Amino acid sequence: MNSVVCPHCKKSFEISDAIKHEMEEKILQQERLKFKDELEKAKSEHEEKVAKKLQEQFSLQLKQAKEEAIEKEQRIKDLLEQLTELNKELRATRREKEEAKLDMQKKLAEEEEKIRHEAKEKAEEEQRLKILEKEKQLQEALKANEDMRRKLQQGSQQIQGEVFEEEFEGILKNQYPNDKIIPISKGVRGGDILHEIWDKRGNYCGKILWELKNTKVWGQEWVGKLKNDKRSSNSDEAILISEVLPTGMKTAGYLDGIWVTQRNFVISLADTIRAKLIQLFYVKNSVKAKDGKMEVLYQYLSGVEFKHRVEAIIEAFTNMQVEIEKEKRYFANKWARDGKNIRLVIDNTYGMHGDFKGILGNVLPQIKGLEMLELGDGNET
Repeated sequence: MNSVVCPHCKKSFEISDAIKHEMEEKILQQERLKFKDELEKAKSEHEEKVAKKLQEQFSLQLKQAKEEAIEKEQRIKDLLEQLTELNKELRATRREKEEAKLDMQKKLAEEEEKIRHEAKEKAEEEQRLKILEKEKQLQEALKANEDMRRKLQQGSQQIQGEVFEEEFEGILKNQYPNDKIIPISKGVRGGDILHEIWDKRGNYCGKILWELKNTKVWGQEWVGKLKNDKRSSNSDEAILISEVLPTGMKTAGYLDGIWVTQRNFVISLADTIRAKLIQLFYVKNSVKAKDGKMEVLYQYLSGVEFKHRVEAIIEAFTNMQVEIEKEKRYFANKWARDGKNIRLVIDNTYGMHGDFKGILGNVLPQIKGLEMLELGDGNET
């Protein structure tokens, strides 16, 4: 048996095990219900607290999210404004760069034109100075040449004449090895050189009397004297050599029965007259028995027509020689001018490239071909 104490009166009562067990079951059941109620209540309260807390947290998070969204929207707005302003600044900067580039190109073009103009003026000035220098040198050379010529003229005319006579004698001997070239001694009348013409068969065909003059003034009295010497020496032709010719005569010509020529046309005239005398010799031999034909031939050879033909041959030779001299002078001057112009173009090209490189530095691209110009110039020099 078990006893139980009353909670009110504090008395002890004896209870059986069944009652005890029933009571315990009731109490346990009550405690269970109470615990369940308290648990439900606690659970409910806890859920309310949690819900409230969650609600508060959600509200706080929502508020924060709204605030963050507002801040983000404001930041986005600020960023858009900054981006718009930056785009404006970029466009302005790009526009300024383009304007600056255009200004630079314009200034560069102006500077290039200025440099080209200055280089041109410099080249022209250098060319002018070079021309003046060359003219001065030419004047000095001409003056020195004139002084030398004057000194030579002041020398012995006799020695000059003897040197020219010896030189001409050698020319005739080399040109006509079959002929006899006989110098006439000084002080003996009869010209300077007697030229006997012999053909390849050893036939004597005629004689030419040469008179050489080495003065700067034409003397008309020379013609009469040479004509007399021609008759005295029984010469077929007489030729007077002089650098100064009578008025109206260019290089060579026939004057009062004698031939007059300059030095550079002597061999052409000698060839012509020599061929004439050789042909005349053969004609005379072939018509000895034909006086009529010989008279006609003599009249032809001594007449105006043959004279004109010989003069035409001489004039043709003269014109050819003059044209050759003109062409030689023309091409010599042309080559000199072309060489100067090419040198001027190369120098100006190098100068302009150097000026640009001094302004732009390494930005200026290397121009292909300058090295070849420099190499070619070096090979020429």
